[in-house]
Amino acid sequence: MARVSPGEFVRQVRAETAKIVWPTRRETLTTTIMVLIMTTILAVFFLGVDAVLGSVVKFLLSLAG
Repeated sequence: MARVSPGEFVRQVRAETAKIVWPTRRETLTTTIMVLIMTTILAVFFLGVDAVLGSVVKFLLSLAG
């Protein structure tokens, strides 16, 4: 791997950061809302799975005891 001088490195970093395309405010808001919706759906799903599995374990333990 070739070594570059610190000055050249800084120039390369600036050239790469100039290529960054930042999302618009609307895109950021839309993505945030979708993440919140999906997180809520998954939380409810795992709450249900946990409740079902908890009931199964309690039932099995009641058979053993």
